[in-house]
Amino acid sequence: MTKLTADIQANKALFVTETQATNVVWSLRNEEGDWLSVASSEFEDSEVMPFWSNEADAKVQCADEWSEFQPSELPLDIFLEDWMITLVEDGVLVGLNWNESLEGAELEPSDVAKLYL
Repeated sequence: MTKLTADIQANKALFVTETQATNVVWSLRNEEGDWLSVASSEFEDSEVMPFWSNEADAKVQCADEWSEFQPSELPLDIFLEDWMITLVEDGVLVGLNWNESLEGAELEPSDVAKLYL
């Protein structure tokens, strides 16, 4: 059962806590190896790549228009050290622990990295 709620700030805090404990983050990837990124619901002309703190919450999203995707794990250090730099360069925001209604934080990659300091 999901621990995610309508409380976006609590879900963001859970993301940090769980990923620090497991040293893994989860995102969605299709068979071609493409990672999911979507248009931002908060910022015009922006793209967001969503991540979750556990496989079960990521898997919940693999339905409807995202049915071709499956959860894929990334080591936390690679996520923070490599992916955040690449996402800054690409101008892509980071979505953290979006709930079943696809509500969640959309942050600049540098702000995500700061959550771990």
